[in-house]
Amino acid sequence: MKKDYDVVIVGSGVAGLYGALNLDPALRVLLLCKRSLVLSNSALAQGGVAAVIDTQHDSVDSHFNDTLIAGGFKNNKDSVDILVNQGPQEVRKLIEYGVDFDKVDGAIHFTLEGGHSKPRILHHKDFTGRAIVETLIETVKSRPNIDVAENSIVCGIKKGTNFSFDIYIDGEHQVVSSYYCLLATGGIGRVYEYTTNSKIATGDGIALAYRLGAKIRNLHLVQFHPTGFANKLTRETFLISESVRGEGAYLLNCHRERFMQKYDERLELAPRDVVSHAIMEEEKATGSSEFYLDITHKDPEAVKNRFPMIYENVLKQGVDMTKEPIPVYPCQHYLMGGIDVSTEGKTSIDGLYAAGECSHTGVHGNNRLASNSLLEALVFSHRAADEINRLMKSTGGPIKSAVFPEDENTLPLPSGIRTETRAIMQRAYFVVPNQQEIVKGYERIAELKKMLEQTPYRVDRNYVEALSLVTVAYIILKELL
Repeated sequence: MKKDYDVVIVGSGVAGLYGALNLDPALRVLLLCKRSLVLSNSALAQGGVAAVIDTQHDSVDSHFNDTLIAGGFKNNKDSVDILVNQGPQEVRKLIEYGVDFDKVDGAIHFTLEGGHSKPRILHHKDFTGRAIVETLIETVKSRPNIDVAENSIVCGIKKGTNFSFDIYIDGEHQVVSSYYCLLATGGIGRVYEYTTNSKIATGDGIALAYRLGAKIRNLHLVQFHPTGFANKLTRETFLISESVRGEGAYLLNCHRERFMQKYDERLELAPRDVVSHAIMEEEKATGSSEFYLDITHKDPEAVKNRFPMIYENVLKQGVDMTKEPIPVYPCQHYLMGGIDVSTEGKTSIDGLYAAGECSHTGVHGNNRLASNSLLEALVFSHRAADEINRLMKSTGGPIKSAVFPEDENTLPLPSGIRTETRAIMQRAYFVVPNQQEIVKGYERIAELKKMLEQTPYRVDRNYVEALSLVTVAYIILKELL
């Protein structure tokens, strides 16, 4: 790493990678990656990316309306309009970069997912996110103006005439500075006991922006996916993609009976929040938390070919999805709120931008429509990059580096803080908020936050992630009070 850059991007999922690629090649860019480049929530995305490519059988108006319906009409309509209209050109750019979306008879295959009125989901088998991320990584590596630093976690950001970053890498602290910063740090899944998110999803970017004074909005709008694989042995829950229901799978209760007809006329293809709430209601009615997803009525070879990763993963757990139903249960999946931004990715802090899941564009309303997440990351990271490119034409002058506190004679972080935080959140707000637990949990989380902020603990990866999770939990519970 150099000491000075024009732009520092924190996060290396689709929003970070695509944002970097759309910055002017003349700009000096640093892309900070928390672990390895291939580890991100983007890379875990199974279903696909929604875009109206087939204008003969679909329309952007239909995509617009589906997004509003799924979001409970609480969406920012300007953001949705940008998403559905700009989205197709971004997806075509992915194809130019070399993303190999599945085809049938030479034409792109579009699948259907919950909440969509038309098949408009482009996919690569059942690991679309990984296919996109791997392609973008190779393209980023070919750009000489982009430096990539893996295993780097930002411990703090200071804002003066420019930004300075305290980065913990390979056991040491380094300071770099830049004119602009794009936060693309993804979700908050690890604030819950069970989540589909990767182990790096601890809300770091949101916590960093919060400490800088940026506006955070609607962090309580957490999406719980209805069909996580029901394995309580690991915190990272393997997702059974929405597209499995899109291809005709049935949702069954403990009696192996379909039940969605009691709750919504769209049945298994209702939006995620509707299906998750239906499961919780059915659990009350049956007294059982056993639920299943059944696609055994479909051709076994077609299922294996369409969902090779899901098939192999559940087979390792002793379930052959072509012969028996898959046990499923809701778990934390996505965040609709985040760092409040304009349609150009601007935060309330001058020079600070955010894109992807850590941002709040308002595009998703109260509930994200399936496969709009990768699309949002593409569209709004591109818009943020365009805005930075425009402003850089009149940006200049010396970059000043800030000083961060020395990390000497500091205390080791006590164990158990993250575990306690996750337990509090699971009790207080899982699908349906529990007001009594919210009040009690908020008081304890506030104590933990104060302790972490005021005690001279050693500032390393462990501390940063603990502080991020506690900060995120604090904001969510405070909004729910």
